This record gives sequence, structure tokens and C-alpha cells, in this order.
Amino acid sequence: MASQNVVGRFFDVQGGQVYAHVREGDGPVLVFLHYWGGSRRTWIPVLQRLGPGQGFVVYDQRGWGDSANLPGPYGLEQLADDAQRVIDALGCSRYVLVGHSMGGKTAQVLAARKPEGLTGVVLVAPAPPAPIGVTRQVQETVSHAYNDEEAVLQSIDLVLTHRGLTPELRRQVVEDSMRGCEQARLAWPRHGLIQDVSSGVGAIEVPVLVLAGSHDKVEPPAVLTDHLLPLIPAASLSVLEDSGHLSPLEVPDQVAVHIRAFVAQL
Repeated sequence: MASQNVVGRFFDVQGGQVYAHVREGDGPVLVFLHYWGGSRRTWIPVLQRLGPGQGFVVYDQRGWGDSANLPGPYGLEQLADDAQRVIDALGCSRYVLVGHSMGGKTAQVLAARKPEGLTGVVLVAPAPPAPIGVTRQVQETVSHAYNDEEAVLQSIDLVLTHRGLTPELRRQVVEDSMRGCEQARLAWPRHGLIQDVSSGVGAIEVPVLVLAGSHDKVEPPAVLTDHLLPLIPAASLSVLEDSGHLSPLEVPDQVAVHIRAFVAQL
């Protein structure tokens, strides 16, 4: 990442280390959690549009990117534990979780624990706390979404995006999707996607901003309005115009503007 003052470092977690990029800065630290199939690179277009003084940590979750060799389990509880370890190692006194899709459900699990220092949560196209309309057939289809390059490209075009991606970003998504270890790739469709964490999210007391893509086929705004907002007392929803599910790559300007405004209000 060409950003100034960004340092690469490893964080100890159970069974090994996750790789991260860290920038020290002002205000609450933003802790970025990527989607199933992504990596820390998914957030680069958003990070480049944040204020130069904004502190953040963005890391490859267990089983993905430069953390692909970490052993399992790869479930939501473990991913939330990993995030907490990163936060603790950084010594964040105040921080905001920013989770996309699977990362959004992970953020819900962690926020429900009421960790010390958490001041807010931004959920970008998050998976809802309880599965909505996920049949065995859907699970099976999703589990094959990243089988090979052709499958990933088909997923990008038919499911994940609305306006498409640049050739460079298409290549990045293919690389990230196929780089994940097989167990991590299967853990989400077979377990995380259908795990019901709704009983815990009512305990989230900090402000929560939900960002939904107007044309998101995975988590449409109506689904999040009906099945996430009523469960989290302090949640509000904003719609990202002209975007599908991969909004950090499709409309990073909008995502960054919302994050900056949200942080400024805290």
C-alpha cells in the first residue's frame, strides 16, 4: 500500500500469526475485517480515501491472504478471538470495528462480547445474525464459488458486483479467492453462514452503522432492514448507491465518506 506511515507486522494469535498493515493515528483506531474470499487488500481503496491522520489496522484473517497457512478452526468465534488478540496487542484504548460480509458477522460476534474500548461498529454488506433463506443447495453452491478462476470470475459477474470491477481488481479478487486455504473456504458456507448469533447481538450498546449496497444480491438492503436492524438497538442503515456486494472495491468513495462521518460523530 502506497499510504504513508503504514507498517507491515505480524500479530500472534492461536496457532500462529496473522499478517497486518498498521498506521498509527488520531481518534479511535479502525479495525478492518474482510469478507469471505478477500484479504487486507480488499480495503485498500477505502483506506486510501480516509484522512491521512486516521489510525487503522487491516489484516488477513485466518486462512486468507498472508495468513492462509494458519491452522483452523476457522469459525466465527475463532475469527472474533483473532480480532481481539490484534486489538489487545496494539493496545487500542478506543477502536471501531469495520467488518465486510463475513467480517461483518465476525464483528457482530465480537461486539456482542462488549469488549473494552469498543466505541462503534460499521457493518458493510454484513451477513445477518441469523441465516435467511440459506438452503442446503445454497450452501453447496456457495462452497464451490471459488473452485477455480472461471468460478471466481462467474461469481464476480453474476453475484458479487453490480457495476463490475477494473481488470486489476478482478485479478486481485481471483488471486485472493483462490489463495485461501481449502478448510477456510469451506468453513464459511458450511458453518459460519448458517450459524445463528442473533441471541447475542442485542447486547451491542455502541452505535452501529450498516452500509448496504443498493443492488447487493447477497445481502440486499431489505434483508438487512428486516433481519438485522431490529436485533441491534443502536443500529442505523444507509444505502450505498449503484453498488453490489463488493462495495469496498466498487464504491470506495461512498464507503470512506460514511466511515469518516461515523467516526467524527463518536
